[in-house]
Amino acid sequence: MMMIVLGTRPEIIKMSPVIRACRDSGVDFSILHTGQHYSYTMDRTFFEQLELPDADINLDVGSGPHGEQTARILAGVEDVLVRERPDHVLVQGDTNTVMAGALAAAKLHITVGHVEAGLRSFDRNMPEEINRVVADHVSDLLFAPTGNSRELLLKEGIDPGKIFVTGNTIVDSVYQNLEISRRKKDPLKDLGLKGGGFALLTAHRAENVDVRERFQGIIEGARRFSGSSGMEVIYPIHPRARKFVDRFGIDMDGVRVIEPVGFLEFLQLESAARVVLTDSGGVQEETCILRTPCVTLRDNTERPETIEAGSNVLAGTDPDRIEKEALRMMESGRDWDNPFGDGNSGKEIVEICQKY
Repeated sequence: MMMIVLGTRPEIIKMSPVIRACRDSGVDFSILHTGQHYSYTMDRTFFEQLELPDADINLDVGSGPHGEQTARILAGVEDVLVRERPDHVLVQGDTNTVMAGALAAAKLHITVGHVEAGLRSFDRNMPEEINRVVADHVSDLLFAPTGNSRELLLKEGIDPGKIFVTGNTIVDSVYQNLEISRRKKDPLKDLGLKGGGFALLTAHRAENVDVRERFQGIIEGARRFSGSSGMEVIYPIHPRARKFVDRFGIDMDGVRVIEPVGFLEFLQLESAARVVLTDSGGVQEETCILRTPCVTLRDNTERPETIEAGSNVLAGTDPDRIEKEALRMMESGRDWDNPFGDGNSGKEIVEICQKY
């Protein structure tokens, strides 16, 4: 039996192709939801929207300091694994759920598969970097999205026999979930937008929105770009980011702030935008797949393939640089090669787990 451990919505999104591949191939599997970001009660609607089966086990650990939250996840997952004894545990990405889930399984000598292995920002100030490194080094099966990721794992001394370049499940997820979205919703019509007629902004990372100078720089850069290009900038703002807008007194004139949108609606906005400005790792990948130019509002990225492909550029939080790079990317071509695979990663990962 395969147990899929996840705890945040990005993990659900990227594991959705693996879950569907298990279901379609008749593999015996279960889903353990840790509740790292939201309780399963809140996430259940998300499962329904993506047309996924319900989680079988819910820990509801809730938020908290990193050490406390990780400890609760580790203890909860261990208890479930002792009781259920799955053959494989699959985790995805770089959250506290991933590190704790992988560690619990490894200590019980249960085969651990890490989906999206080998990503590195080389910035240990990011808790995600520590989580992904630990998960990689305790895993038995490392599903690297690209050849670059494989090379980084080899440089860290990981046995090449454990590493499989499968592509990234985000490709499967974007294709599958965009199709679902278009059957259900039309966010462009709801917001009065036309394809190619707007820019999309996302900013949520603590190192950006919690720091006055960086958050002000991002918004000022977006405002300048809007003024220079005549392009409306749409910002679906997270409640936590809105709190810091109010605390810092940031002037949002020139940026159209809207309520947060669901993942399915967001996919369509990404697909239709002229350019996307973001500090999200996942959005860097999604825009590359959707052929929408991206400007990353960070000083580094664990998705260097997007830079190499030409779909993405690093701009940091300097307003002048953001304006310059957004104008340049807005006029750039969209004929780059997608480095993340052909959309069959979920199926390939499940087949490898069955063999091992």
